[in-house]
Amino acid sequence: MKYIVKDYEMFLKKEKGLSANTIKAYMKDLSQYIVFLEKYHNVTKPKKIESKHLENYLKTVRKKFSSSSYARKLTALKSFYHFLAIEQEIDEDYAKKIEAPKSKKKLPQVISIEEITKLLETIDITTELGKRNIALLELIYGSGLRVSELLDLKLGDLHLNEAYINVIGKGDKERIVPISEMAVKACKTYILKSREQLLKGETSSYLFINNAGSKLSRQGFFKLLKLLTKEANIKTDISPHTLRHSFATHLLENGMDLRTLQTLLGHEDISTTQIYTHINNKRLKDVYENTHPRAKGGNKNV
Repeated sequence: MKYIVKDYEMFLKKEKGLSANTIKAYMKDLSQYIVFLEKYHNVTKPKKIESKHLENYLKTVRKKFSSSSYARKLTALKSFYHFLAIEQEIDEDYAKKIEAPKSKKKLPQVISIEEITKLLETIDITTELGKRNIALLELIYGSGLRVSELLDLKLGDLHLNEAYINVIGKGDKERIVPISEMAVKACKTYILKSREQLLKGETSSYLFINNAGSKLSRQGFFKLLKLLTKEANIKTDISPHTLRHSFATHLLENGMDLRTLQTLLGHEDISTTQIYTHINNKRLKDVYENTHPRAKGGNKNV
């Protein structure tokens, strides 16, 4: 089984073009299924797998995990069975007909332009870290980058005079993303007046450096946002993804079309981008209900 699993991992990387994080999650879910097959059904070869084995496993998963976790594990197993069928390791793709549970999509959290401004104004730009922090926020909000894309940026990816960056997104797909004038200015200031000091004599090709002279981590950026949110007295729980969602929502509110937004965000499927139209509709309804005198019933005696 281990040889098939290794081939499958290579299939996900080379042919499906999935990100490292997605592949890691798929392989973790698959390893749990393989342990189940060996422990409870003494199955060690793909050709010995029967439909009842998958059904029994999914019953166990459904009892132990939430619907979202169950759906994720099912997606991983569907992908594996599809691969086995392609390689003719099984006679029938047993997972193909199993439907994933329908889950209600949660609308992404966004913050207002005023709150973005408060976050930026909280930063002390006279310090070396402050110059870096301004560049971080201006770049992620001004370009809608994923946090991994932001932190993986290298100096060679920046084209500040032309106001764009090269981004490697999901599945190692490259895209060109324009950046705002404020982001250009903040990045230039950080690179010229702060980054070298943060490196402390070390060298790094990565754009954003922490206080120890190493690449800034996801955890480090999360902690920074938590601190800035508290100092700005913003009640919303802000994460790096909140800034990406806010970028997309604010662009739609100001007239950008979905196709252009899809390209900027690096979405493969436009249905992913369409979630932001739902946010706009909800925000529109909230504004209406909070401002129109008769939105909530008005004077019923009239």
